[in-house]
Amino acid sequence: MKHNSDFKYDLEVGRVAERILEKLLENKTIEVKRDLQAITTGNIYVEYESRDKPSGLAHTKADYYCYFITDGRMFLIETEELKELCRKYIGTDRDRRGGDSDTSKGILLPLTDLIK
Repeated sequence: MKHNSDFKYDLEVGRVAERILEKLLENKTIEVKRDLQAITTGNIYVEYESRDKPSGLAHTKADYYCYFITDGRMFLIETEELKELCRKYIGTDRDRRGGDSDTSKGILLPLTDLIK
């Protein structure tokens, strides 16, 4: 986008983005997670099984996932896209046990995968 130092122009560009987000999320469900270790580890933990039953990403009905990685930073991603990103790590060293007493399974998904 070409740089423009006109406040009114910038304001309208921002409003267009707000309307896009509003329309995108209208009547959608969002699963919200908080992974404050992600900023240090460079990964989020995406659970898909708990106590030998599908859970988390494998069980969700949400349209989107939102991961807070600090109190002010978050990633919003379509659930299907998150599933696609995680699939390539099933059965690798990023497919890990975790959660309470290691009773869950999940993927250590690099934050860089979310940015691409």
